[in-house]
Amino acid sequence: MVQYVGVGNVIELVKSIGIETFLLGLAEYIEDDFRRWNAFEKTPRLASHSKTGVIELMPTSDGEHYGFKYVNGHPTNPNVGLQTVTAFGVLSDVSTGYPCLVSEMTIMTGLRTAATSALAAKYLARPDARSMAIIGLGAQSEFQALAFRALLGIKRLQVFDIDIEAADKFLKNLADMDFDIVVAKTAEEAVAGADIITTVTADKRNATILSDNMVGAGVHINAVGGDCPGKTELQGDILRRADVFVEYPEQTRIEGEIQQMAPDFPVTELWQVITGDAEGRRSSAQITIFDSVGFATEDFSALRFLRDKIQGTAFYTELDLTTQPEHPRDLYGLFRQQPAAPAERSAA
Repeated sequence: MVQYVGVGNVIELVKSIGIETFLLGLAEYIEDDFRRWNAFEKTPRLASHSKTGVIELMPTSDGEHYGFKYVNGHPTNPNVGLQTVTAFGVLSDVSTGYPCLVSEMTIMTGLRTAATSALAAKYLARPDARSMAIIGLGAQSEFQALAFRALLGIKRLQVFDIDIEAADKFLKNLADMDFDIVVAKTAEEAVAGADIITTVTADKRNATILSDNMVGAGVHINAVGGDCPGKTELQGDILRRADVFVEYPEQTRIEGEIQQMAPDFPVTELWQVITGDAEGRRSSAQITIFDSVGFATEDFSALRFLRDKIQGTAFYTELDLTTQPEHPRDLYGLFRQQPAAPAERSAA
């Protein structure tokens, strides 16, 4: 039997723990796995692109467990009442090849993306950062706000979206969360005076969400939205005067903000900063960018964290996903072991 964590299970588990406490614990798992970066098999995600979006598989293994996530990204889905991103994941035992956990990963992707963003900012933003601008108030925005408060104590939010309904949704969802929120009329107004700028738009195109003149000294930019070929959010001049940090360069050069730059454009890997092998922020005037595209180890961390948190709880069910014949080589024997269900007869 395989443990299965559905959407309802994740919601109830997070509510039972508290979302910010959950994000803190998840960030610890992500940080631990970045610290043992060299233990993982790594490859850019396997992507199938279409005119309307992308479907991807994100696999990795640490030699003890193997994990993968199936995820899509279809920016026009909301026009027909569907989500831009949906996902599920699997964690398996390498020694046997048997899956041990199957889980929804749509909510978990929102949580792990925000936890990773805030973790990166813990190392890259100024220690005195107190305010954050968020440009793009879609499905990820509330998670970003909560993760940055949980890990960095950020309570002042300056937000903007071209869709006023998105802003209304954001305000409604965080109404009882004790944030100081200012809804700006423009992106320029949102970033004015902000210590951290998070861009998290979904449009699948090269866009200038953030232009060079909008970014002052000392700012940390959390570039979350640029995550496929042909989609960027930052003007190239910002990248040229900043220090850029990435998860896995081979993937980020295809999908991230740095796809605009030359193949040898210098970047620093986040795991090196976390382990102390490379410098992160060096001065209060330095501009830092986390060019986040999401990497398989983060989903692996999320699956590990979820597996550990559900043990001894009611927040999962069991699936007969793998066969259990009486004799391992006698798969056909299952037809003798299990009585066949009576066939339904169509009405005469």
